[in-house]
Amino acid sequence: MSTRELFWPKAEKQAARTAYEAAYRKECAAIVAKAEALLRAASQPADVWRVHDFLTTQRDATDEKYDYRYIVLLFILARLLKEGWLVEGDLDGLSADKAAIITHLAARSTQHSHPPSPFALSITIR
Repeated sequence: MSTRELFWPKAEKQAARTAYEAAYRKECAAIVAKAEALLRAASQPADVWRVHDFLTTQRDATDEKYDYRYIVLLFILARLLKEGWLVEGDLDGLSADKAAIITHLAARSTQHSHPPSPFALSITIR
């Protein structure tokens, strides 16, 4: 089954959105905490710009990572699971098949430096 063939019932869309937004809030809170720590430790004027650079880098990374298109959503949720922004319980409300795909991809991506392209992978659950 390719990701283009997946059907997302309303309840699953809501569960996925809840998990996605929870992960985003957690990651943003971690970024805020790090930025505050960097500012507290700042002793030179140049330190302010290092905080700016940190925030710019984090903004670029989160903008790239948090993509809510359904065609890539399983891959995004798998990445968030792998990175620790989600736990398996956050996938409650998704079908068993979708949860299995997400956990499979999260486990698989720990073996590779980059997650597989959503456009190059079809998944068969046995």
